Amino acid sequence: MEAIRSLLREKLRVSLRGMRDEDRMAAAWTVACGRAMAERGSVVSYQKGVVRVEVTDAVWIAQMKALDETLRREMAQIAGLPVAAIHFELKKR
Repeated sequence: MEAIRSLLREKLRVSLRGMRDEDRMAAAWTVACGRAMAERGSVVSYQKGVVRVEVTDAVWIAQMKALDETLRREMAQIAGLPVAAIHFELKKR
């Protein structure tokens, strides 16, 4: 099963090459964290290795921060771009 995931991530990474960096990160976000988490946060910017993610509530921010290292690694691999940090911010209403 892991071999299939790796293959799909590689195919996605290749297909994202022609997109803007921010769009690549947004696509990588959805794949890296899964549907449930992706529905509660969205990539709003990517600059110099830093991804900003707006999150619906503080409970989900805590969940995302707990997975920070994994999310950074997965997003970098999928997007084919460096991810030095992810800044999780509460979405303004």
